Amino acid sequence: MLSIFLSLTASAAPLTYTLTPTRIAEDTYVFEGTREHFTRANGGNILNPGFIVSGDGVLVFQTGPSRKFGEAMRAAIATVTAQPVRKVFVSNLHPDYWLGNQAFADVPIAALPGTIEGIRREGEGIAGNMYRLIGDWMRGTEPVVPTEPAYGSTVVYGRHRLRLIPLEGHTDADLAVLDETTGVLFAGGVVFCDRTPTTPHADIARWLGELDALEALEVRTLVPNHGRIRNDKACIAQTRDWLTWLDRTLRDAVEAGLDMTEALDLPIPERFAGLGVLREEYRRSVAHLWLKIEQAALPRVK
Repeated sequence: MLSIFLSLTASAAPLTYTLTPTRIAEDTYVFEGTREHFTRANGGNILNPGFIVSGDGVLVFQTGPSRKFGEAMRAAIATVTAQPVRKVFVSNLHPDYWLGNQAFADVPIAALPGTIEGIRREGEGIAGNMYRLIGDWMRGTEPVVPTEPAYGSTVVYGRHRLRLIPLEGHTDADLAVLDETTGVLFAGGVVFCDRTPTTPHADIARWLGELDALEALEVRTLVPNHGRIRNDKACIAQTRDWLTWLDRTLRDAVEAGLDMTEALDLPIPERFAGLGVLREEYRRSVAHLWLKIEQAALPRVK
């Protein structure tokens, strides 16, 4: 009986995100997420959203996986500064980037046109899938489409000069933001660090081109979408290594006549052993990419 009571008590306890902003550079903070997949245990808190206290208002990057997360994020920002939130930037259409938008609906929310269109088209389905994955953490969450298109440009807010960098490959529209004042790169969905990349909307060849574009930048601190924040660009190389291996492995498997079920259990090189959710994301990537690779290879398969 005691175990049943404790279980009921735990399930009835309020769901609360404990968000602590970590200062990573002058005026710049990040909320570090886990290196896991979305679960009811973590409430979808697996991203690294952040903010800059610019001197002319707060700039927010990503709003998290739920309305509750966005509200907790905004409350945590208020413990750092009394400056109002001036603008939100959303990097792509994946759920943990924008489902907290309701908490910032009183300010401009900017995203690339392709992201805006993707959220308008897929937002209801994305939100519904998150309800299935994380349950009550999503209570009260409704899709809010970004309100302002962003384009490649350099903009100044207070003490900070930001370069907005439109990319494509991880999704059809990926926004990276380089703070030229501090050298902090908010890499959006393009870079993973010690966490296996996700591929539901990926074009691997274009994604590798995105990584080349980011590699050329002068970066002092890199904030990946998932995983550890680093003071170098090593995780660009790590992400490139994984994507190159994944693409080559699946193409070789198709040309060798394997079916998708056999490909799901192919060995993964030891150098990737430290990546979070490794086998799970590999299997998801097989499901995401197999048909396209198979169709491209059909004329060459005898």
